[in-house]
Amino acid sequence: MGRRGQPDEAEQATKGGAGDPPPPPPFLEVTCRSSGKVRRFAAGTTARYALHAINRKLEPGAPPALHVEAVRDGGEEPVSFGPSAPLADYGCGWRLQTVTAQDAPGFRGATPPPPPDGDVLNRSGGDAQAAEDFLGKNNTKSTGIYLAKILLAFVLIFLFGGLVTYLLETLPDMIQLASAPQSL
Repeated sequence: MGRRGQPDEAEQATKGGAGDPPPPPPFLEVTCRSSGKVRRFAAGTTARYALHAINRKLEPGAPPALHVEAVRDGGEEPVSFGPSAPLADYGCGWRLQTVTAQDAPGFRGATPPPPPDGDVLNRSGGDAQAAEDFLGKNNTKSTGIYLAKILLAFVLIFLFGGLVTYLLETLPDMIQLASAPQSL
């Protein structure tokens, strides 16, 4: 016996009853959908830090993780963690995993809208080719607009410079004519 009727540590260690729940794991495991690797985090880690740590270790070209969610087999709705939410273990059958842009196609324009003819899949290369075509056309258009703006800026600069030069050349003559003394 310890102090005043409390069992000491040796007695508590041998007393573990069958009704006691197992202690929670000292860490949480998050499966990265991009790499397939499982990352471990301390309990209470925020989703923002977990995403930062996971995305930092991804291979070049792998899609980055957008958010963390808890999923359960059987069709239940997943639980999404916001950036400042601490990661949590929901018990048996639940697992934590990341969500990428490939998993959530409508997120931040991850997939381009279909072309007007609607014939995306019949092109050679399927969706990947359609995405490349869309990005290529959009990139060419914005490059042309960018170059036109630069050309317009140069024209305006040269016009302004020509006007200032003309005024500097003619202004002294105008001042001399205006200040010439008149005879009485």
